[in-house]
Amino acid sequence: MAIIGNIIKGVIQIKDTLTPESNPVENQKEVLKSLLETAKDTAFGKHYKFEAILEHDDFQSQFSKTIPYFDYNKINDEWWYRLHQDESDITWPGNPDYFALSSGTTGKTSKRIPVTQDMIESIKNAGIQQVFALNAFDLPPDFFEKEIMMLGSSTDLIEKENHKEGEISGISASNIPFWFRGYYKPGEDISKIDDWDERVDRIAENAKNWDIGALSGIPSWLELMLKKVIDYHNLNNIHDIWPNLQVYTSGGVAFQPYEKSFNALMGHPITIIDTYLASEGFIAFQARPETTSMQLVTDNGIYFEFVPLKPEYILEDGSLTDDAPCITLADVELDEDYVLIISTVAGTWRYIIGDTIMFTDIERAEIKITGRTKFFLNTVGSQLSVNKMNDAMLHLEEQFDMKIPEFTICAKEFEDGFYHCWYLGTDNTNQDVQAISEAIDTYLKEANKNYAVARSKALQGLKVKLIKPEIFSDWNAKNKKKGGQVKMERVMNEDKFKTWEDFVNP
Repeated sequence: MAIIGNIIKGVIQIKDTLTPESNPVENQKEVLKSLLETAKDTAFGKHYKFEAILEHDDFQSQFSKTIPYFDYNKINDEWWYRLHQDESDITWPGNPDYFALSSGTTGKTSKRIPVTQDMIESIKNAGIQQVFALNAFDLPPDFFEKEIMMLGSSTDLIEKENHKEGEISGISASNIPFWFRGYYKPGEDISKIDDWDERVDRIAENAKNWDIGALSGIPSWLELMLKKVIDYHNLNNIHDIWPNLQVYTSGGVAFQPYEKSFNALMGHPITIIDTYLASEGFIAFQARPETTSMQLVTDNGIYFEFVPLKPEYILEDGSLTDDAPCITLADVELDEDYVLIISTVAGTWRYIIGDTIMFTDIERAEIKITGRTKFFLNTVGSQLSVNKMNDAMLHLEEQFDMKIPEFTICAKEFEDGFYHCWYLGTDNTNQDVQAISEAIDTYLKEANKNYAVARSKALQGLKVKLIKPEIFSDWNAKNKKKGGQVKMERVMNEDKFKTWEDFVNP
């Protein structure tokens, strides 16, 4: 009998029963007020007169009128650079203990995003909220006694004079509570291994010693690890060695494109729970099994604003025009794409995180990620979002009975005009490329009116190439050594396309 598991599940059930229903709109007002109060004496707070903003009856509106939008380059060039000169109280009290290194999906160099102790606590609190939300998934008591495989970046952080640097998953893992360390795998020693291949090899070697009940990590890298374990032990599927595996907490990218290939590694279906943890904070998590949407964490140190996704508001680099209108959680509408803006306890203010989202349930503040501000392929007006591309891939998987765990797309001009060039990662490389091209084209014409208009005018058609999925991981490994947080860019600009084309066709 799972005595400890029953106790933990009982506590979760009681906590869920006793916790009053939250009001996301009111939560957000309180969060913004707390942010402004805490940061009013920082250099940023004094410059933008936070005290005066707080005196307004409608301080939310005054906040958005007073402070401009910031992308990483703007806030780093104007404010965060001072943190690296050992100045304190710049955009948040004190000096950050960590900087999250993030190449993201834009830019050529790593970003260094402040991670304060308040943000560490915010991430921990959001994680605890997610644990309590597990009550809705009706997991058996013995699940709460099993170990959790968290496959992220190396926890061997870079030591600087007064702070440490690493990717957010490595920073988070290095700050796990002491009481959780017995459940956490692959453990501190293996997690510190910097080389991705060596770390996965060690995981495979030790896999038989662990009783894994849950997995956590980016789908593509987790798949590679699971395949390594299966191959190393000559298994049919991962449940042959981890029979109690019941939950996978996904994050970093949409899980749906990986669903078919991921399930092929399982002995039986497991519960999939989506999360939205970025370098800038723990933004949302799936709180109930009836939906794949995620609930914004509205009461935990992050204030959200939303800019309607319109071409006239988005600049070429993915930033926003100064006059782009902004709304609060109280005014959002269903099924509309928004650019997500955040202000946080790490000293990010009206920060363009780069993601676009859509609300699927306003009362619950539930969202789904629809793309990136820079990765709406808008050549000749096609306005093709990552969300629509993912949907097209799911359609292909069903129509052609194939798995496409990875893909990338680029608009490229040839002698006779512009084409969308698709590279599809699949083991089924003998499929009819022309039929696949026509299927994508037909699907997108029906799903996106802007794409249909573009196809009737300047967009000449599609060029499809089928390649092995391993090429994508090889590309990631070539461009980033640590592993665990890299994700293939769904849309490439033309310069990267040339490099990628050379890589695929050496």
